[in-house]
Formats: sequence, structure tokens, C-alpha cells
Amino acid sequence: MEEPVTAQHRTDGSPGRDGGGRVRRMLRAPLGWMLTGLVGVGLVSGLTAEAPGPLPLLGAVAALGVYWLIMRRLAHRPAPEIARRGAGRDLLLGSALGLGFVLVSTLLITVFGGYTFSWAGHGFVGVLFRAAVVQAAAAMTEELMFRGLALQALEELCGSRAAIVITGLFFGLAHLGAPNATAWSSLAIALEAGAMLGAAFLWRRSIWFVVGLHFAWNLTVQLLGIPVSGHPSDGLFTTAAQGGTWLTGGDFGLESALLTVVVGVLIAARLLSLADRSGRLLSHRSGARGR
Repeated sequence: MEEPVTAQHRTDGSPGRDGGGRVRRMLRAPLGWMLTGLVGVGLVSGLTAEAPGPLPLLGAVAALGVYWLIMRRLAHRPAPEIARRGAGRDLLLGSALGLGFVLVSTLLITVFGGYTFSWAGHGFVGVLFRAAVVQAAAAMTEELMFRGLALQALEELCGSRAAIVITGLFFGLAHLGAPNATAWSSLAIALEAGAMLGAAFLWRRSIWFVVGLHFAWNLTVQLLGIPVSGHPSDGLFTTAAQGGTWLTGGDFGLESALLTVVVGVLIAARLLSLADRSGRLLSHRSGARGR
């Protein structure tokens, strides 16, 4: 008679215990740890985002710690994407890609008469330091949220290709609230940035690679004096834009120029092809089973 009683006590626990178990299961599911991580990383980095000096970088480092805790303690999965081994190499490779993307896009627009540049006359070191701190912190935070958390969680649920599409669209929507944003600029961000950064992450499986790409992209645009996602730039140059918005991106900046979108989509397609050939894309079935 002892066994049935014991079994009953194991299965009909108090409402508090049962509810706590459901909450834990929800938080450990992909959408659960994704949403928890997005809130945690966003709150921690947001506390220092507008702070002076190097404080935004400290906030980004704290956000990295939150990300690690979410992955190890809540998602119960390793986090090789933030491993220190190879981080420097991936940062440099990503930065080279981001720099090349912006310079090629800017050169094409300039050749077609869209941009002219003049030296702004600001202090070189001061401008470079302030821009680098802001853009490094922003790149780290956004990549932890969109590629580290959102893309990997959705990848488990619906596979790599669908995850790129979904996170790309949300990345574009997130920029809809930026100054001078339009429906077109949001779509442009989704196509060029969301797709490129997502494909870059899937190819290298490294947060450092996409942080480097994102950082060099935004830093170069700012130093050239072109608006960064609608935000006016206090850079080393002053840029005058001539011609239609389709050519220059208008007040939103380089990222909503048609030529930039074309270059970005071509790079994204190439990166996705490399990821596929490397066997780093998950299908819907393998994503559902987890890794």
C-alpha cells in the first residue's frame, strides 16, 4: 500500500510546485530563454548607452555576461559563439568585411554623383574615440540580441533559413523608429543588414565576426559624415548628398540607398552559400531536435 501513496504524492504536488515547474519549462524553451535574454541584455546595456566616456563599453561587457548566464544556466547549451579563442581573428575578419562593404557602396554612390566630401576639421583622436566607443557598444548589444539570442532560438524552432528571414524583418522593424525612417528604409535594413549579418553569423558561428562587421560598418559611415540609420553623424568629414533618395539614401543615410541594398544582398547571398557549403545551416527538422 506504500507505493500508490508515494506515487500520488509525486504526481499531485501543490499548485505552487506544479506552476513553478511549468514556468521553468517555459523559460528553458527556445522562445522562453530568447525573450528572457532580450530583456536582460537590453536592460543592462541600456543603463549605460548614453553615458559619457567608456561607460557604454562597460555596459556591453555586462550584457555579454548576461548572455553567457542565459545560455549556460537557462538554455542549458554551450556558447562557443562567444569563445575567446579565435575572437581577435574573427573581429578583424568581420571588420574587414564591414569596411569593404561601406567603402564599395560609398564609392559607387560617389561615382554616380551622389556624395561629395569635405574635411570637417574636428579633432581626429576625439572624434574617433567617441565614435568607436558608441558603435562598439551598439554593435555588441544588437548582435547579442538579434543573432546570438533571436536567430539561434528561432533556428531551433524552424531552421536557419526561416530564422534569417524572421530576424531580418524584425531588425528592419526595430529601425523603423529611427530618425527619418520610412517603410523603405526599414525594408532596406532588413534586406541588406538583417540578411547579411544573419548569414555572416551562420557562416562563422561567431558573435565576434558579426560584431566586427557591424562595428566597422557603422563606424565607417559615421566617420564619413553620413547619417547612421537616420542619426546625424559627427564625423571626420562632412558629406553633401545630391540626387534622388534612391541614390543617396536621403536623410536616413547610406543604408537606404538602392546601390547599398544591392551590394548588401549580393554579399548576404554569398555568405549564405558559404554557410550552406560548410554544413552550418540547420533544417527545420534538425532545428526542432536541437543540437
